Parts: sequence; C-alpha cells; structure tokens
Amino acid sequence: MSSHIHSLKVGDSLEVKGPIPKYPLAANQHKQIAMVAGGTGITPMLQIVNKLLSDPADKTKLTLVFANVSEQDILLKDQLDALTKAHGDRFKVQYVLDKPADAKAFAAQGGVVGFVTKDLLAKKLPFSAKDENVKVFVCGPPGFVAAISGSKAPDYSQGELAGALKDLGFEKDQVFKF
Repeated sequence: MSSHIHSLKVGDSLEVKGPIPKYPLAANQHKQIAMVAGGTGITPMLQIVNKLLSDPADKTKLTLVFANVSEQDILLKDQLDALTKAHGDRFKVQYVLDKPADAKAFAAQGGVVGFVTKDLLAKKLPFSAKDENVKVFVCGPPGFVAAISGSKAPDYSQGELAGALKDLGFEKDQVFKF
C-alpha cells in the first residue's frame, strides 16, 4: 500500500474505508483477555488494550503474546512497555522472537526465543480453556493465524477453530480472529 500512496501525485484521490468495528467490546465484558499477535497483527490488539486500560471502571486482565522475527520488528515496543509499566497489575506482554540479535540476552530479559506454539501458549496464557468468561484474540499473517487458531473462512467469517488453541481445549466462542 505504501508504494501506491507514494506513487500518487498532488491532486490524485485515495479512497479510505473505515473504521469497521470487528468485535463489540465493553468494559468488564470478559474477566481476562489474551491476545496473540504476530507482527502487524498488533494493530487491533493495541486498540483493545488502549480502550480497556483507559476506562477506570474496567478491571479486565490483559495478556499479550507478541511474536516477531527480530527486535527491530517489534512495532510500538516503547508504547507497550510504557503501558506495562503503568498498568502492570492488569497488562502483561510476552515478547517472542524467532531471530533475536542476542538470544541469551533476550531470554535473560524475559523474552522467548522461537515460535508461538501450543506449549508456549500453555505456559504463557494466564488462563485455560476451562476458565469462565475468558477470550483469546488472534491477529497476524495468514500462516500465523492458521497455526494458532485456524484460518478464517473464505468469506472472512471466523471459520472453524483449529491449531494450537483448539489443541489446548478452547472452544470456538472463546476465540476471535481479526
């Protein structure tokens, strides 16, 4: 998209659509929310985090598992770290990197080296599929989403639940794919 925008000349027009709400989220709607994001999949997750953390009446606990290739790929890291510092009782982030510059240093700082797997989610999600009033949001590249929760259907509806979350016992209504 950026190449297209850069190719536009003064006076050209560009149509923009949105915002298009995907999931109606209210304060205290869920006791806990886990978000599993890959790369630019952070976008809707940050909207959830900002919405709920900015509401003093909301008590939802939020956990973000954020996967990227390297440190340079972690979008909005400073903002996420600031939110964690300010709301550590309600918001936690787990960074996962495939190829950190220094794997030992990254792991020593609490990061996970590797990929988001069923075993990793079993360790890092703050709740299990058996807990009540919990939700898992998933967003990222198509292969990432397929591995975590199964792909969306061809008509872009939620599709069937598959992948790591299904293997962990989650039900379709506990998971939302952006």
